[in-house]
Amino acid sequence: MGSVGVLILFMVLGAVICAKARVAMGAVVFSLIALVLFIATPIGAGLPDAISTFVSAFDQAATPALNGAGASSGSGQ
Repeated sequence: MGSVGVLILFMVLGAVICAKARVAMGAVVFSLIALVLFIATPIGAGLPDAISTFVSAFDQAATPALNGAGASSGSGQ
């Protein structure tokens, strides 16, 4: 597992090279592989939970505004 950092570095460099060469699909593939390798490390293991918490908090904050519950009576609506 010690060489995962080197693999992630090479994936990021590959994505940058593909982006500079305007090969979008190559950059996306390299980025996705780097993301999977990062999540496989102990540091990145909490990333899915962090994203889930962020999306949940955003959803809870946006739902009242989208349902109209946050509109004040003096706004003319």
